[in-house]
Amino acid sequence: AANEATLIALAERALSANETQHERALEALSMPMRNHEGALIGVLQLAGAAFPASERAIAESLASQTATALTKERLASEFRALFEGLIELIVHAIDEKSPYTGQHCRRVPLLTELIADAACAAQDGALKEFSLSEAERYELRIAALLHDCGKVTTPVHVQDKATKLEAITDRIELVDARFEILRRDALLAAGAQASGESASLVELEERLRELEADRAFLRHANIGGEFMEPDAQRRVREIAARYRFRDALGEERELLSGEEVENLTVSRGTLNARERELINHHVTTSIHMLERLPYPRSLRGVPAIAGAHHERMDGRGYPQGLVRNQISLQGRILGLADVFEALTAKDRPYKPGMPLRRALTILEQMCDEGHVDPDLFEMFVREQVYLDYAIQYLDPEQIDDEFLEEAVRRGFSVPNGASRLA
Repeated sequence: AANEATLIALAERALSANETQHERALEALSMPMRNHEGALIGVLQLAGAAFPASERAIAESLASQTATALTKERLASEFRALFEGLIELIVHAIDEKSPYTGQHCRRVPLLTELIADAACAAQDGALKEFSLSEAERYELRIAALLHDCGKVTTPVHVQDKATKLEAITDRIELVDARFEILRRDALLAAGAQASGESASLVELEERLRELEADRAFLRHANIGGEFMEPDAQRRVREIAARYRFRDALGEERELLSGEEVENLTVSRGTLNARERELINHHVTTSIHMLERLPYPRSLRGVPAIAGAHHERMDGRGYPQGLVRNQISLQGRILGLADVFEALTAKDRPYKPGMPLRRALTILEQMCDEGHVDPDLFEMFVREQVYLDYAIQYLDPEQIDDEFLEEAVRRGFSVPNGASRLA
């Protein structure tokens, strides 16, 4: 606003001086430049021996054309700023919706850019011919920012599910209450028998120990992990079949419902099959949302790039089951960034931040299983892209000593890590 006011003041002064200059036959001509709304956006000044009426008309036309070109440039810049502002609005909405994954939509674009830079700089290997223009880099950045936009429709209690029995609240507390009922019933039954009988006391103590052990086991089973052993799943079902209790209405019920057993026997993480399908659907929603935008030619690849971040090289990904040669390299870069960020993220409710060495080991396994692109993974490790990202965005406690030592050799500033190495 201050610059515009200054420009207007200078223009008005120049236009006012124009008449004086004309009267004095000075060799200068100032013509106003106005946009399509009639607002003054500049002044075109010409120098010459004289400016008859015909040349003044040409000058007015030139000023008008210059104003049109300047206006188009400004409008393009303003629309780009508006577009990026709307993207930031969507990212902020996702951040606010989920405090647990609030930084995911910001970190993935940063890691995507690091991987893309390393791929473009590769001097050997399968990626040595790969390059991205500035327009293609911008397209990849927009796709990375919007890759999870469909999560605005994902139910919060599913997206943020921290334990297997969590819904609006963690239903493990209900299971605890049922065990308390069983414990009370055991005490009452023992009290009804002859007082002081040693056999009854031994049976009671054994019963109470069994109840407490099974309750502790179910509380542990409620915590999602990388893998639940079949024996542990079998024990959940045995516990469900072993106990019955009476509810507030006096009706006898099983200790665990079928839905609770299903959740407690989830083998990986905290989501059951229906909930995982809901989570997976965010990619389809993202694609549908992004395909509705009227992109300029340089951004028409955004939906395809963003929509491929959960595809796999072997065709077992979702939502379209694409294989490697059907996914652009930009889409594969985004997919690798999405996976590595998820492995190392420290703000997820169902797991702590994974150490860097562990994350790389799992990523290598995923590469061997056809999940991520092998050429990108090889470059990711060879060029130590993971270390650049880790030093900037991971907690020092997540960075193993061997990587901290390498970071120090490369000149990174790692005060916390350095003190650990001393």
